[in-house]
Amino acid sequence: MNTTQAHTIASSSQLLKATATAACVAAVLLLTVVLPAEYGVDPIGTGKALGLTKLRAPANPKPVEADSSQATSALMQRAQPYRSDEVSMILKPDEGAEIKATMQTSDRLIYSWVAEGGPVDFDMHGEEFNAPSGDYTSYSKKKQQSGDNGAFVAPFHGLHGWYWHNKSSQPVTIRLKTSGFYEKVAKQ
Repeated sequence: MNTTQAHTIASSSQLLKATATAACVAAVLLLTVVLPAEYGVDPIGTGKALGLTKLRAPANPKPVEADSSQATSALMQRAQPYRSDEVSMILKPDEGAEIKATMQTSDRLIYSWVAEGGPVDFDMHGEEFNAPSGDYTSYSKKKQQSGDNGAFVAPFHGLHGWYWHNKSSQPVTIRLKTSGFYEKVAKQ
């Protein structure tokens, strides 16, 4: 056997080892990843442990029926009409004031407010009707803000809105825009 033949035999041996290694890695990946994620088959339990069985889409997905809880939770219907309001007020130096919306549980509104003339501290909160005096739920409380935008779903029947405090030495105008389903919005 000459040197060239020995080298060829060694290369064939290395190729065979590499092929066997690749086949073993492919088999492990098939059992631990592909079967659980794609087919929901988890023969050794690693798919469940890694959360891969949740990735598989059902073979025959069920359509959402109109009376199912999933469909009705996506739909909100109200007797009161959709409304939009704009309210503004001027806060003197070191003055605070509130604007609140009267809302039923699950009513929704979208809001946007700006503070013209300087930043203000604010607390967006709600007070349940018939709650003890001073009892409220704070949703967002920030210092020195010049505005805020968002959407809100009332967790209970009551007054939900904002308290702004002007800590500057200049007057600040608060301009609030709301749209959605609620009974009214007014200065408090």
